[in-house]
Amino acid sequence: MTDLLSAPPGGYQILVVEDDEQMRRFLRVTLRVNNYRVYEATTAAEALAIAQARRPDLIVLDLGLPDLDGTKLVPQLRAWYKGPIVVVSARHQENDKIQALDAGADDYLTKPFGTGELLARMRAALRTTVRQAQEPDQGVFEAGELRVDRDRHEVAVRGQSVKLTPLEYRLLHTLIKHAGKVLTRQQLLREVWGEAHLDEAHYLRVYMSALRRKLELDPARPKLLLTEQNVGYRLFVDG
Repeated sequence: MTDLLSAPPGGYQILVVEDDEQMRRFLRVTLRVNNYRVYEATTAAEALAIAQARRPDLIVLDLGLPDLDGTKLVPQLRAWYKGPIVVVSARHQENDKIQALDAGADDYLTKPFGTGELLARMRAALRTTVRQAQEPDQGVFEAGELRVDRDRHEVAVRGQSVKLTPLEYRLLHTLIKHAGKVLTRQQLLREVWGEAHLDEAHYLRVYMSALRRKLELDPARPKLLLTEQNVGYRLFVDG
């Protein structure tokens, strides 16, 4: 990933966790051609050992591993690993996606997928990690025509001040903290409203609609506050 200013010498290190030999070969060739350094694991145990030894910049993870389901591996990695985890899986059910994202994955691609889509998702995940490492928790955040001064709690769109309610601002601030990452409905409900409101998804729909009306040029076709169908939401950040 040499197009990112903060790419380390020699390119980013990627750990591919995949037990299918043909898919692993495809990922290896694709990533190496695009200037990534690749490590490979075929089991969850091997993945944990390599991740701890190599500290990769990003992990590409299949869920169907022979010794442990990938949704169980993600929390084990998240106990110490801060880099992005992109799941690639043949599982198409929405519940599988939600389970993986709730466990701590950053993104989810369903097999079969295009090379371009995989590389774009990886770039987005790496950009988010780089941005979070470089930016303080507060200060000014900008994405497209949105500008948020987190010290002053001031929001502007296309240069015009926007007034948000405290809950609208809290929801926006949460999305900004995880900019570029898919957040499930439960993740957002937990962080914005608390554990007691995990079953009240209508709160989220109401406040997301309100945010879109205030921040989007066309709320019916949002460019910033994106819906991940039946999963959750993502604050789009163009690299």
